[in-house]
Amino acid sequence: MRAFSTILLLSAAVTATALAQGVASPFTVAESGRAYATLNDAIRAIGNGKGTVIVAPGSYAQCAVQQGGDVTIRAKQPGSVILDGVACEQKAALVLRGRSSTIDGLIFQNLRVPDGNGAGIRLESGDLTVSNSLFRNSEEGILTGDAPGHSINIDKSTFRHLGRCDRDLACAHGIYVGRYGSLSVTRSRFDQGDGGHYLKTRTPRVTIAGNSFDDSAGRLTNYMIDLSNGASGTISGNEMVQGRDKDNYSAFITVAPEGREQDSAGLTITGNSASFVPGLQRSSSFVANFTDDAVRIGPNRLASGIKITDRR
Repeated sequence: MRAFSTILLLSAAVTATALAQGVASPFTVAESGRAYATLNDAIRAIGNGKGTVIVAPGSYAQCAVQQGGDVTIRAKQPGSVILDGVACEQKAALVLRGRSSTIDGLIFQNLRVPDGNGAGIRLESGDLTVSNSLFRNSEEGILTGDAPGHSINIDKSTFRHLGRCDRDLACAHGIYVGRYGSLSVTRSRFDQGDGGHYLKTRTPRVTIAGNSFDDSAGRLTNYMIDLSNGASGTISGNEMVQGRDKDNYSAFITVAPEGREQDSAGLTITGNSASFVPGLQRSSSFVANFTDDAVRIGPNRLASGIKITDRR
């Protein structure tokens, strides 16, 4: 499997807890130079304006809500900042409902809430950019509402030990994006899923490129990529390994399994690889198409037992 730079966040985080102690005001608004004791206070100080919060290294049992404006939250040292186990509004470590949000170099972990959708980020409005970040050991990594005029861009990030399908609740997933305008996920890693899909989206346009989906240590997982209502765009250059412990191993990628809302004839799936963990022999489909749209499937490297596509 391809090695990603975001994996280095794991080693950087080891020292983060110790560094947090003794820093009375670790959240600094770059534009004003003012420092705050809580992330929520720093974001509130930006208000409906535009600003960047620089976070000192440390592990923080905090959460925050963005009510407006254009806010960037950036770790002073990438991978040295952990938001650990506290969810605002019983939703997420960060609840974002501004014009735009940018997250850079943060670690989100141990998020659980009563409805089973505890996330690192709950995006309710505006554009979102995430880079160099790690989401782990939670019910969901990123969960969004609907905002058709806005976009989401995720790059060089890791999604680990996420998802669930238990307690008679709707499943949670590594990433679950609603009816946003577009979604781009690039150079990121998904592994060790705990249920649900690794990447689920209802956006009409996607760019999913250069990622690793390693299900070898997954438990009761489902699809790698679920385009719930169909989409146009590209899925290219991804490496996918399906593990043994699956709730559903019938496909790697699905097109409109929950009803066709947009035409997928403009979707191109090419240059990917799909295989099973060593020693596993089974039958699966690379692309399960639940529509009559002519998805363009180019050359992909598929292991024995994987059918290129089937109509469902």
